[in-house]
Amino acid sequence: MVVAGNDRANNMTKFLSHEEFRPDAKVPLEGIRVLDLSRLVSGNMVTHVLADYGAEVVKVEKPGSGDDLRNWTTDGVSTHWKVYCRNKKSISLDLRKIKGREILLQLVEKFDVLVENFKPGTLEKWGLGPDLLQEKNPQLTVVRISGWGQTGPWSHKPGFGSLVEAMSGFAAMNGFGDRPPVLPPLAMADMIAGLYGAFAIMVAIREVEQKDGEGQVIDLSLFEPILSILGPMAAIYSISKEIPLRTGSLSNTTAPRNVYQCKDGKFVALSASMQAMFERLMRTIGRADLINNPKFKTNTDRVQNNHLLDPIVGDFMMAKTQEECLTIFEEADVTVGAVADVAQLMESYYVQERGSLVELPDKHTKSGRIPMHATVPRMSGTPARMRNEAPEIGEHNTSIYGELGLPDSELTKLKEDGVI
Repeated sequence: MVVAGNDRANNMTKFLSHEEFRPDAKVPLEGIRVLDLSRLVSGNMVTHVLADYGAEVVKVEKPGSGDDLRNWTTDGVSTHWKVYCRNKKSISLDLRKIKGREILLQLVEKFDVLVENFKPGTLEKWGLGPDLLQEKNPQLTVVRISGWGQTGPWSHKPGFGSLVEAMSGFAAMNGFGDRPPVLPPLAMADMIAGLYGAFAIMVAIREVEQKDGEGQVIDLSLFEPILSILGPMAAIYSISKEIPLRTGSLSNTTAPRNVYQCKDGKFVALSASMQAMFERLMRTIGRADLINNPKFKTNTDRVQNNHLLDPIVGDFMMAKTQEECLTIFEEADVTVGAVADVAQLMESYYVQERGSLVELPDKHTKSGRIPMHATVPRMSGTPARMRNEAPEIGEHNTSIYGELGLPDSELTKLKEDGVI
């Protein structure tokens, strides 16, 4: 099976779905209301998933400046904000002011979930601790995101994802053995925590709905989710007592598996993790004689002797262009794919035909549209819908505060006082 990076595509817009916003579309999480007090990535990832599937997510932003995610721009366009805050609403509210905190306590009575990622203890300092929030709304689920959790000896420490990615063991595993450890080029710890957080919210809401239960406090650190995806790292060490070396794109558990350069300077990735796949690979590169070689006969043998096996595969790739490699291995049903950059990804026939990216209307771009990932995952009966683009700061003040019975005159004064 081959996954090519730039196959048979002519231009991006030929196949890229032009998704239109449908504000009134029926979606599965309709009726679930979320107040999102978080900033930057982790909390926005939690609520991004919920919003795509119909939860009413209301961002609570600092008047004037808003969520710091808005400042991550490309040529003046807040690209991160537009992607991770689609389908959300926004109100402005200064929680540092007494009146702002009073308004928040009124709002929580009308919501099912509150998400925050302030430094532990901040809400308590403001008189907005979970006990007071749930006193106002006993069925409220409160999600508290921090670097190291609400308890423990590091709870007071700054918790940016880069620190977590380093201290969790991930960076020590990532990169090449003769070079320094490598941090990921994206907010990986935040993203992983966000997915866990969205799942935890649905568990908590299920408890409320099924058992007419009370709301819960979800203590979501960035550290523990990324630790969990490292899998049996601790178990392996407890048995071997060896700290694994960084291996680049090689694998400590299966071989051959690597990124290989081709004759034209392009790259392909290969993974022959099953015995049958290894045997097909060897026949395809003309080395069927290695299938029963004692050094390569089993996966364990191949991992131990990968320093001998990997160059043989690499030499075959280097003698062919990327396109030749893809064609040869596709015909042989061997798992090889092109290493694609973002330009090739957006031109990929697979991505376009599958609809993995969509173009949404956007009033801040020159073209009036902006591409981003489609909703994940795909559901046959209750699919997600695009209902609105990422909001302006305080765009929904009138409608949300109107639920509290605040007249326009009071909203005007609150704005003049810097509360909203």
